[in-house]
Amino acid sequence: MDHAEAALEFVLNKKGVSYKLNPGDGAFYGPKIDFHIQDSKGRSWQCGTIQLDFQMPEKFECSYVDEKNENQTPILIHRAIFGAIERFMAILIEHYEGAFPFWLAPVQAVMLPIHSSHGTFAESILKKLEVAGIRVNLDDRNEKFGLKIREAQKQKIPYMLVIGDKEVGNNLVSVRNRKGEQKDMTVEEFIRFAKN
Repeated sequence: MDHAEAALEFVLNKKGVSYKLNPGDGAFYGPKIDFHIQDSKGRSWQCGTIQLDFQMPEKFECSYVDEKNENQTPILIHRAIFGAIERFMAILIEHYEGAFPFWLAPVQAVMLPIHSSHGTFAESILKKLEVAGIRVNLDDRNEKFGLKIREAQKQKIPYMLVIGDKEVGNNLVSVRNRKGEQKDMTVEEFIRFAKN
């Protein structure tokens, strides 16, 4: 075990990686390197890990033939770059406090027609955005417009695309971000803007 720990320490030093020893924290089958990431609140979370395993190859009777034509027991390397995917997602949610950047947001934009008469125009824009690879929803419920805005903000959707008479008449969308800043754009301008 001392040899394995020394080998890991040698690799970290050779690569110039800063690290901190945590004696006694290794798994029962061998030493490990844990990777900690910090969220937006300064909290440290152990996520990825690389572990040397001396036990399982022996238990499973794994072997290889070395250059002297002799059987040797290998050392198994367990590698979990993100740790459990659930833990990684929880850390991302904590870090962004649910307000994911555009590229990561499950819903990147929501179409908000002010009135049912704007629905056909909104659907045509929706199709263009989907073709461009933007994850977009259409909120065409018969609800008060203020309620639709509040719900989209609570869901922390990066962009709300408001469609009213002015937008239909000028072939535009009124783009509103999570902070409430609003700007008129063509659909093509919004696609370029959102993807940058």
